[in-house]
Amino acid sequence: MRLYTELNEETFHARKLLAEWRDEKLINEEQYERLENETVCELRTTNIFLRLVFFFFTVVGVAAFGGLVAWSLLRDSSEPTIGIFLLIYAAVCYAIAERAASQANLYRYGIEEALAVCSVVLLCGGMGLALFSGRHLAPRELEFLVPAAGAVFSLWIWQRFGLWYALPAAMILIAWLPEYWTSSRWAQHVLIAALYAIGLVWVLAIRSRHRLDYLNSVYSLAEAFLWLGIYLAINLQLSVLTFRARWLIGDMRPPSEFRSWFYWATWVLIWCVPAVVLARGIRQKDRFVMAVGGVVSIVTFVTNKPYLGWTRHTWDPMILGVVLTGVVLWIRRWLARGPDGVRAGFTAARLSAKDKEWMNLTSSVLGLVSAPSTPTHGEDFRFGGGASGGGGAGGEF
Repeated sequence: MRLYTELNEETFHARKLLAEWRDEKLINEEQYERLENETVCELRTTNIFLRLVFFFFTVVGVAAFGGLVAWSLLRDSSEPTIGIFLLIYAAVCYAIAERAASQANLYRYGIEEALAVCSVVLLCGGMGLALFSGRHLAPRELEFLVPAAGAVFSLWIWQRFGLWYALPAAMILIAWLPEYWTSSRWAQHVLIAALYAIGLVWVLAIRSRHRLDYLNSVYSLAEAFLWLGIYLAINLQLSVLTFRARWLIGDMRPPSEFRSWFYWATWVLIWCVPAVVLARGIRQKDRFVMAVGGVVSIVTFVTNKPYLGWTRHTWDPMILGVVLTGVVLWIRRWLARGPDGVRAGFTAARLSAKDKEWMNLTSSVLGLVSAPSTPTHGEDFRFGGGASGGGGAGGEF
């Protein structure tokens, strides 16, 4: 199903590991060069900055060309006709993305990614205009087909191209589906959580076959996203409809649109799910899943007071920060006191250059967005006091 051959992707990830080992001084330059020559990769990639630039300009090019054609040829056409054009354009963009990846061997290059993403957007827009605008060629009851098609196509791109962000995009589109099926708010939350749970079971079944290859990290990230989606679906305090009343206005009353038994059942679940996720991540030694477990645990503490209808205080974040800092320091010291600084396969020491790479990238981004500070002087400040020997110049200038 994947577009790239298994050999090419394995070689690509092997070369990344070689670079990390060299940076960590685990191998010398001679060993690195010899191993690099033995792992020749046909895939063409680029750094993150050029990747973003290529992605942006490709999106601009796709939008500009589509707008030019629509303005020149379809200016007076009906919305269904424009929708059909968008569907054809989506197919063209996807075909070019496939060819760019398969023939030109572009891998995380930005160009093929942008074309694939544009094909999903054009597909959803084209279906909406072609079927559900103008004279409504399809009944309104079938409007859910638009986000459903977008979700399925996003999942296909995630599997086909291996683009990690296609999965959360599909999850967002899936979250819209229950609104077309039922008006009950609690039923919508249950359906979203059930759909994510089905996806989680599917990912877990596939991941068990890829524990020792490069796809393990792909499915690890997918599992983390699905756990996060399930938690967000069952935490009613994070609902879009209640966010403004609870977090901006300060209304801490339990939401009336949910039944009492369902409301308190979700309160129990938001305490149980983080424990399950953390246990799963620790057992599998999975950094992504453990990170999600830590995040949802913190969110549970933050949303507990609104759930119970208790008054929030200005010092609540300070207390939470002190507690979290203490927990982190205790865990770090506990790991460090283990044999050779290791307990049950965990250590607080940095073993990989990935962390350093991400820190350097973050520093570069912050450096780009931060304006350099320029010294300012008061209105009564004036230069003076200098002297130039031999020229007869005074101290004032």
